[in-house]
Amino acid sequence: MTLLVTGGAGFIGANFVLDWLAQHGEPVVNLDKLTYAGNLETLASLEGDARHTFVQGDIGDFALVSRLLAEHRPRAVVNFAAESHVDRSIHGPGEFIQTNIVGTFQLLEAVRAHWGSLSADEKAAFRFLHVSTDEVYGSLAKDDPAFTEAHRYEPNSPYSASKAASDHLVRAYHHTYGLPVLTTNCSNNYGPFHFPEKLIPLMIVNALAGKPLPVYGDGMQVRDWLYVKDHCSAIRRVLQAGRLGEVYNVGGWNEKPNIEIVHTVCALLDELRPRADGQPYASQISYVTDRPGHDRRYAIDARRLEAELGWKPAETFESGIRKTVQWYLDNPQWVAHVQSGAYREWVGKQYSDTPAVAA
Repeated sequence: MTLLVTGGAGFIGANFVLDWLAQHGEPVVNLDKLTYAGNLETLASLEGDARHTFVQGDIGDFALVSRLLAEHRPRAVVNFAAESHVDRSIHGPGEFIQTNIVGTFQLLEAVRAHWGSLSADEKAAFRFLHVSTDEVYGSLAKDDPAFTEAHRYEPNSPYSASKAASDHLVRAYHHTYGLPVLTTNCSNNYGPFHFPEKLIPLMIVNALAGKPLPVYGDGMQVRDWLYVKDHCSAIRRVLQAGRLGEVYNVGGWNEKPNIEIVHTVCALLDELRPRADGQPYASQISYVTDRPGHDRRYAIDARRLEAELGWKPAETFESGIRKTVQWYLDNPQWVAHVQSGAYREWVGKQYSDTPAVAA
């Protein structure tokens, strides 16, 4: 029994792999392209663990994915692989179209062919779980009810449009070919190993470096915040018991405006790592021009996941953000390597002679 995890060196995927192997004996084959946001140092604790097989490669490489499926015969594929940063999608949408749409299509084609070759019992047990985002639903007004699974798709950025397209492909492969799929749409994740281009890690890293803390517009954009390990537990539960072809929204029940998040991070740093000059970190906050098409509010209604599968987040925002800030204070080397690119140089050296990279 094996899982194939795609994008398993990224933020959410790597946390999932680490948590899965900490709780299960079932091996994981981890396929990741190792773009700027993929980091093998996140998986350093698995070095020498025979349950973890890492392969550098692209979900859009049909031949490679087909070979991995044939060799390892996983009982499930969990797809985290995606370009995921809205700002980057605004400046360069092509990579998002290629990975999130074309890549998902190629992955689905390889999985469909593999699934079609299985015995009846293996077919019945197989699952393809696609991890997506609440951003596919668009933006909410201040008093609108939270997104449910029935909410109409209204993506507003190249990123969210590409994820919406991938969701539709996954749905189509279930209804057209019978592929046993599950989809999860999550709210904003935060926690350990988060690449420091996203709001919370960027605020922590910039604050400690004495740099400005850039806040878009008036900072009143509202997001629902989900601790990454809670997200991983939800995915495990959906993989275990989710109804085929269904969508499950995963949220943390923590709607907060961005400026409140920034002030919370600053207050924790004031407590845990005070500035040498005694000034509050909030003095570094700097308001910058809002980004184009910035969605005003996201909110996830996760009641279906709780009602059908009994899942609820274990962390409050207060407990999760404290754990997150403390993790960044305790792991400055990881942050420094991510920012310097040293880990990418190590990957090139470490894997330069292996078939995985050549593939």
